[in-house]
Amino acid sequence: MPIATNDGVDLHYEVDGPADAETVVLVEGLGYGRWMWRWQREALAERYETVVWDNRGTGRSDAPEGPYTIAEMASDLEAVLAEHGADSAHVVGASMGGMIAQQYAVEYDRTDRLVLLCSSAGGDDAVEASPEVQARMVAEPEGADERETIRHRMSPAMTDELAEDDDLLTRIVDWRLQQDATEAGRNAQLAAVGAFDSTDRLGEIDAPTLVAHGTEDRVLPFGNGELLAAGIPNARLEAFEGGPHLFFIEQADAVNDAIRSFLEGD
Repeated sequence: MPIATNDGVDLHYEVDGPADAETVVLVEGLGYGRWMWRWQREALAERYETVVWDNRGTGRSDAPEGPYTIAEMASDLEAVLAEHGADSAHVVGASMGGMIAQQYAVEYDRTDRLVLLCSSAGGDDAVEASPEVQARMVAEPEGADERETIRHRMSPAMTDELAEDDDLLTRIVDWRLQQDATEAGRNAQLAAVGAFDSTDRLGEIDAPTLVAHGTEDRVLPFGNGELLAAGIPNARLEAFEGGPHLFFIEQADAVNDAIRSFLEGD
């Protein structure tokens, strides 16, 4: 597994797809490991070279003491693409990964096209999750083991249909146990999300941008996608009806079609 280094932090990444194709880099969300992109990687790697990496604090990458910042993680992304030798890339980010992608598009010059899934610009105008959802996502139910706690915390991010798909959810929990951030790493990333505010810099993003968001997202409500699309000059918003925060898993085929169509210039 290749390794890039940024300011002493080792960052592990994987590459798939044809080496002579355009590069797509996928940036995962808060605490999540590379597993969360398995639905998109398979679809995109047929045509694109895909790069997936572990954010600092996650998976096999180093977990320096936090708190982290989104700017630090955007510089990690630059280190990965530079080490890989990609002169340019389509940047796809989900949730916190979308925040990293926004920062990256403003600060660095490798972004061809930008895809922001279930993300937010942060700041005072951001549409927050309800207090009940916020509490559920950090809850530690009495008597619950680690697997049960993960399921409990995930519930606001998915529909009842996924919650009742025990086979798939069991696999997801397995992947999370193997690849996700440590509790300290997650908290360090959470501090970065809490401090992020790109509102005044959205106008600096000049890459063509697709903002895709589930209309029933309870973690980062749909209004955040509307604000992103309104603030980025060359952006379009695609709403996924009934989609939860993990709509890119639950509606993977439709999401993949939208991403591929956008990357092809449609």
